Amino acid sequence: MSRNRKSCFAFVSMIILFVCVNQVSATDYIVVDLNPSGFSNCFAYGISGGQQVGYGPITGGNYHALLWSGSAASAVDLNPAGFNYSEANGIGGGQQVGYGYQTPTGGNGRAFLWSGSAASAVNLNPSGCDSSEAYGVSGGQQVGVGGWTLEDTYHAFLWRGSAASAVDINPAGFSYSEARGISGGQQVGFGVRYLYNYPHALLWNGTAASAVDLNPSGFRESYAFGIGGGHQVGFGSSTTGGYSHALLWSGTAAIAVDLHQFLPAAFKNSCARSIDDKGDIVGYAIDSAYNYHAILWQPVPEPATFVMLGMAALVLTFVWRRKRAG
Repeated sequence: MSRNRKSCFAFVSMIILFVCVNQVSATDYIVVDLNPSGFSNCFAYGISGGQQVGYGPITGGNYHALLWSGSAASAVDLNPAGFNYSEANGIGGGQQVGYGYQTPTGGNGRAFLWSGSAASAVNLNPSGCDSSEAYGVSGGQQVGVGGWTLEDTYHAFLWRGSAASAVDINPAGFSYSEARGISGGQQVGFGVRYLYNYPHALLWNGTAASAVDLNPSGFRESYAFGIGGGHQVGFGSSTTGGYSHALLWSGTAAIAVDLHQFLPAAFKNSCARSIDDKGDIVGYAIDSAYNYHAILWQPVPEPATFVMLGMAALVLTFVWRRKRAG
C-alpha cells in the first residue's frame, strides 16, 4: 500500500475513533414508551445489553418485576415464587437485581438477584438486617441498602452474589445512605449527613471514604441511581419551583445536564434511573394528570458527527476508486 493510501486510512481511522468516542454527546433524544399493553404506572429502572428492567402492575393490583428487550411487547415477569410484590431495579452481565415482599417477611423487603427468569431468584438479605433492597449489578457485584427497622437506620451495602458476602459501605458522618448503581469499580447513590435534612447524590470509588457529593448548584436535593460510560444519572429538585428533573452527571457536581428539557411539555416531573455505555438512559416521567410513563432517552449525534462521517465516506470512496484505477 502506498504512503498516500496509508495516510488516507489513518485519517479515516481517526475520524471513526472520534465518532465512536463522541457518541454519548447529544443535542436531542428519541423517546420510546415501554408501557406494555394493559399496564399502567410502569417504571423502568435499569438498562444493559439491549435489555431493560423495572416493574408494573398485574391483575389484582400487585406489582411484579419486569424484564424488557427494547419494546413494550417484550415484557417478562420476574416475580419470585411465593412473593406477592417485586421490583427489578438493575441489570448487567445477564443478571438483574431488585427486591420483593411476601407475608412471612412481615412487610419487610428482601434483596434479590436474578439471571433472566423468576425461577433463578437468589435472596441477598444480609444476616442481621431486617430488610434489604438491591439496585445495581456489575462485574459479579451488587449494590443496595440494608436496614434495621427498630433503629430506623439504613446503610449502603455491597454484595458479591450471596447474602453472606454483604459489606456495609456507609460513609463516615452520614446517618443514612443507599447505593443504587455500580459500574467500572464505581458506585452511585445518595446519603444524608447528620443534622442535614436533604439527601445529596453520591459517587463512590469502592470505599466509604471515597464518597463525592454530586448535588448541583441550584438544587435543594439530588439522587443518583445509575452509572455507565463515565456518566451518572438520577434526578434533583430545584430550590425554586419544586419540580423534579432527570439529571445527567460526568463525575462532578459542576457537570450536570437537565434531561427534562427533552421531554414533551405535558410531562411535569421526571427521573433518570440507568445509563449504559452507549449513553442510552431509562427512567420515567409524570404527566399533568399524574400518570407515570416508562421513558427511554437515546442520544442523537451532534451535526458535527454526521459531517465527520460524511468526510470519512468520501475519503473511503476516493481511496477505493484510486485502488481500482491502479
